[in-house]
Amino acid sequence: MKRIYFDHNATTPTHPDVVKTMLPYYDSLYGNASSIHQFGREAKKAIEESRAGIASLINAKRPDEIVFTSGGSESDNFAIRGVAHALKNKGDHIILSSIEHLAVDNTCKFLEKNGYRVTRIPVDKYGIIDLNALHSAITDRTILITVIYANNETGTIEPLKDIVKIAGEKGVYVHTDAVQAVGKIKVDVEDLGVDLLSLSGHKFYGPKGVGALYIRKGTKITPVQTGGHHEKNRRAGTENVPGIVGIGKAAQLAMKNMDKEARRISGLRDRLQDGIEKSIKQTKLNGHPTDRLPNTCNISFEYLEGESIILNLDMEGVGVSTGSACTSGSLEASHVLLAMGVSAQTAQGSIRFSLGRINTKAEIDYVIEKLPSIIERLRKMSPLYEE
Repeated sequence: MKRIYFDHNATTPTHPDVVKTMLPYYDSLYGNASSIHQFGREAKKAIEESRAGIASLINAKRPDEIVFTSGGSESDNFAIRGVAHALKNKGDHIILSSIEHLAVDNTCKFLEKNGYRVTRIPVDKYGIIDLNALHSAITDRTILITVIYANNETGTIEPLKDIVKIAGEKGVYVHTDAVQAVGKIKVDVEDLGVDLLSLSGHKFYGPKGVGALYIRKGTKITPVQTGGHHEKNRRAGTENVPGIVGIGKAAQLAMKNMDKEARRISGLRDRLQDGIEKSIKQTKLNGHPTDRLPNTCNISFEYLEGESIILNLDMEGVGVSTGSACTSGSLEASHVLLAMGVSAQTAQGSIRFSLGRINTKAEIDYVIEKLPSIIERLRKMSPLYEE
């Protein structure tokens, strides 16, 4: 049976060119980047080349504004905790949207339990943050606004430039979790004006276990991982040289192919969405119809549970998800969809299709062929469904 992967927002297959680039740093160029002999200097040089590559990918003016981490979750923690600690004498108030990834939301919950005040701003039916509510929520004690750039479940893209403008009027830092955006769409930190930005390699065909945090020069932040003097005293720990080389190569490939690939994938996404809507009744698109990632399509199937659809598609060789991979073990409805006003029943029947470079029209048509009979069969078994 052919296996088809439509879960690229959870992770992407590492690009073969990335793997090829990484391999020498396991078996021959294995030096510790902190060592001053040739082995170490070779590793250090490779890290700095990758740092410059990541800076170019997001148009950071200075490569030293990039700090390598273990991935998106660490980058989010570093940004939020680091600013909270650095500015604790200035304020204790953090603002986020109601649709943040758990790496952001749970970090803010932790700080909330430790004396910080946290405000969650509502979103509209498309998942777009309420800018008026955001403006009203800022106080003289607000130190950070953190809003996801592109939502991992729906793909909806937030108006970051407007958010930065509002924050700038009050002198408040802005962080964005851009893990799902980087490598899929153009991300320009100079144009956006954000102070901090998180990204992760395995979301754009790089290796797992490596990410980065962009920290605009002059931003006050305290390291949250202490030890040696790595990453210019900002993140202790021996550098993951093969991973850093890999994310650098993935950045290079993303810059080369992004626009063309986005057009191709958005065409496949629209083909999939149109096919589902024409062949299956009582479906609902979740997220913004146009202002979303080119690869993401989140659809609710009324009267069903998403897990049963996933399992049935899996038996046909198709891999999809109900939303964030970080919440896949939970039976609760998506907090993102609930925040958008989707009913709990409808949210439970949501499926996220997230496409990537390996997908084809033939695979889209296969899903459109198989899915209607799966939905029909499951609805006949559902006590909620009346034909």
